[in-house]
Amino acid sequence: MGLDLSALKGRRVLLTGDTGFKGSWLALWLKELGAEVTGIALAPEHADGHYRSAGLESLYPHIDHDIRDGEGLAALVAEARPEVVFHLAAQALVRRSYDDPKTTFDTNVGGSVNVLEAIRRTPSVRAAVYITSDKCYRNKEWVWGYRESDELGGHDPYSASKAAAELVVSSYADSFFARRDGFGIASVRAGNVIGGGDWAQDRIVPDCMRALRDKRPIVLRNPDATRPWQHVLEPLGGYLTLACRLLDEPKRFPGGWNFGPHVASACSVGELVERIVAAWGSGEIRIERDPNAPHECNLLHLNTDKAALELGWHPRWAIDQTVRRTVEWYAATLGGADPRETSLAQIRAYMEAP
Repeated sequence: MGLDLSALKGRRVLLTGDTGFKGSWLALWLKELGAEVTGIALAPEHADGHYRSAGLESLYPHIDHDIRDGEGLAALVAEARPEVVFHLAAQALVRRSYDDPKTTFDTNVGGSVNVLEAIRRTPSVRAAVYITSDKCYRNKEWVWGYRESDELGGHDPYSASKAAAELVVSSYADSFFARRDGFGIASVRAGNVIGGGDWAQDRIVPDCMRALRDKRPIVLRNPDATRPWQHVLEPLGGYLTLACRLLDEPKRFPGGWNFGPHVASACSVGELVERIVAAWGSGEIRIERDPNAPHECNLLHLNTDKAALELGWHPRWAIDQTVRRTVEWYAATLGGADPRETSLAQIRAYMEAP
């Protein structure tokens, strides 16, 4: 059965963070659905990232703006008059959060407050989906998946900032939005996403693709860490599904929502890279453990029963197809294929998947 997201056709949709990896895929998908998209974010960090390679700057209006500027943000949101808001803008790297914790907290907590204030002052908004992270949970290194009701927390500044952001959105939902008629808001937490067009630093797939492209060994420093790997379209499909439900029944779907892969799709970094090399057809893997690396959790899974039971959402691509689609995107575009059309073909295939 295909994915029905027709409720978003013709809707005015605002995205923060549309120049990022997930944001650019979401913007392209929304345009494919017929939504009227406006993006607010910092300028793209990477010239060869998905936003620019897919030519999204010519596809919809985008404003370069730092969400830490609350008054400017509120004016931009008011001018756009969105019906739906997806908040993705964030400082999203764990290692960078150790180097610059203040900017991480200012962006991920203070910036999120600014987005919520802008929504509060814009009566056109009917649904808001507030993206945090699976790392908002206090990681106890246990083998079962974290549920939406589990304890929040964070060892590193990035994880702590996302846990704090969850408390912020919960407070706004209870204090200001519970009595706002015709409006629904929810937060979403996803696992580690992979897919075409990501060239960020300190992320495993971009590091792999740079090494394979340049015929260098892939160097792994923490090969035993296990993550809930999923294609970028998986959580985005969940975000879009949730937005449609909020438009239809705004008070029925509040709170936090997990969007993660099947348990069988969780694997170690080393296993993921072995699959990537196999899909590429060649490559060398080298283990160089860094005893001075900043702390990162080794084991993390999400329980997605709530999304399955209440939204009818389920992951569509298992780990083999996730890796295959990811490697195919890089191989095709490095070989000269059009990145936007390659991305759209994958979006259409995902929507038709059982």
